[in-house]
Amino acid sequence: MQKIAFEDCSCTSLDRLFGLKQVETLPSLEDLLHRKYEINDFQQSYLSMLQDKLNFNVLGWNEQELALHFIGPLTTFVDFTDKDGRFNEFAERMFSAKINDEIELEGKPDGFIATGRREPEIPIFCLQEFKRQLDSSGDPAGQALAAMLASQKLNDNDMPIYGCWILGRDWSFMTLEGKRYAMSRGHVATTDDIFEIFRILQGLKQIVIEHVEGKFVAV
Repeated sequence: MQKIAFEDCSCTSLDRLFGLKQVETLPSLEDLLHRKYEINDFQQSYLSMLQDKLNFNVLGWNEQELALHFIGPLTTFVDFTDKDGRFNEFAERMFSAKINDEIELEGKPDGFIATGRREPEIPIFCLQEFKRQLDSSGDPAGQALAAMLASQKLNDNDMPIYGCWILGRDWSFMTLEGKRYAMSRGHVATTDDIFEIFRILQGLKQIVIEHVEGKFVAV
């Protein structure tokens, strides 16, 4: 059994190993990107404050600082913690999956949402890799895709898997359906795109809730 770490993966290597194909878009991606959510004045003010902080620091922050001072506060503001303990947001937790009889993908995503309260059980959707704007290493899209592929196997159903990879100020959302995956355009958090990012994350939260309640229907 060959073990491959998420961090060693690229989109090209995953395409070759598992017969994946990147396509322009997918129904699941369109659904995620276009879910409606109205941002109120308080949310707009808070997001603008976070944006100012990012704009001032983005070229100097390392990965931990970016996660601590911007990504964490943003996702906490969305609130991916279910008060009934059905799902939660986790970080740096190991999980793995055997994709076939020869290869096992494993790693610790920087952040993901999974069923469970204190310990992650089954990763559901958003698997993220946080990368610095300058001097980043590896393929952040490939690393996120590898974690999504492992999540797909652990879910063992036909539902799409959702992810996001971040490079400094740039956010790109992606979905995986079967062996096809698609990525959104880059959303630049130092522009008005920050409000789009927040709206998309709120849409992701709706999808997670629908998933755990058994109401999610693949589009």
